[in-house]
Amino acid sequence: MDPRPRRRRRSCCPLVSVFLRDPSSGRVYRRGKLIGKGAFSRCYKLTDMSTSAVFALKVVPRGGGGAARLHARGKVEREIALHSRLRHRNIVAFHGHFADRDHIYMVLEYCSRQSLAHVLQARQTLTEPEVRYYLRGLVSGLSYLHQRRIVHRDLKLSNFFLNKNMEVKIGDLGLATRMGPGGRCHRVLCGTPNFLAPEVVSRNGHSCQSDIWALGCIMYMVLTGVPPFVAAPLSEMYQNIRDGRYPEPVHLSANARRLIARLLAPNPAERPSLDHLLQDDFFTQGFTPDRLPPHSCHSPPIFTIPQPLGRLFRKVGRLLLPHYRAPCPLAPQEASGSGEDGSDPDSMEWGSEDSLLESGALCPRKTHPAVGPGDTPE
Repeated sequence: MDPRPRRRRRSCCPLVSVFLRDPSSGRVYRRGKLIGKGAFSRCYKLTDMSTSAVFALKVVPRGGGGAARLHARGKVEREIALHSRLRHRNIVAFHGHFADRDHIYMVLEYCSRQSLAHVLQARQTLTEPEVRYYLRGLVSGLSYLHQRRIVHRDLKLSNFFLNKNMEVKIGDLGLATRMGPGGRCHRVLCGTPNFLAPEVVSRNGHSCQSDIWALGCIMYMVLTGVPPFVAAPLSEMYQNIRDGRYPEPVHLSANARRLIARLLAPNPAERPSLDHLLQDDFFTQGFTPDRLPPHSCHSPPIFTIPQPLGRLFRKVGRLLLPHYRAPCPLAPQEASGSGEDGSDPDSMEWGSEDSLLESGALCPRKTHPAVGPGDTPE
């Protein structure tokens, strides 16, 4: 038996107080439950004690002593300087920051529907209309960043947040940076391995096109349930990334497969710009809902058309095609969503019958297994 007394294991991070005071504004906040954590930070629900307004609190430890502490402080200060100047509906809002001896705190917009990573975990895959909806918001937010010469460098599902209205928000700008005069960032290998672009893996530096590559990885992942590039060892995955070699998702629509291939072009110059991305056939020839019902976080939404418009389409169909039959009629309970109150307007989205048939939303489809090996790294 070891006669030496056992030492209590010290926590790697100092505890965050339940009550926090911003010395510059005098506001007092109550820290709530942990809602997320990353490699270098934690995020809590936060309530303003005077107004009851709810925020998200990003907490970054100041780090150890000496050079490490100075480096950590400089990195967070750069994030604050960059994020605090951004104002866009598809970027997580920055409301303020303060610090104490142990931590640096950032007060951010609270997104009550969590992230797209949580949605995919519950759903396994998303429908193409949903993917168009989310990509439109992400392209809008990313265009705003790129116009300000900011590259995010860590686009992934866990950094895309959803507010109560199901609006998608780009967050966590801890790795974001401004481009240099040549349109590229420092040649450093940073980000999440599954989403790194070929030029990043080859250490040629990040650029706006590197973020566009990440959108291709994200589109592939939400439609199939797995990332396009998964392999062990890491060197094999990086070689597949350089070659643009991934399992082809044959069960997806032709337009979806073509757009993924364009986004995952190994040559950055061959990838579509954000301005042209929304002009792709995947968007122009498919139905995109104006909003999504909250229950789509855990179950597929059912897209329907208004009854008068539906009757018109059926009448035209009978005149043109005597043997025409309406495809897959839905009962009122089915049209209202998965077991929710049929009176909820958020449970329905409207679109033309042709676009809905193209998207496969009116007819049940065979469920295909996810393409590609491995599990989601999120």
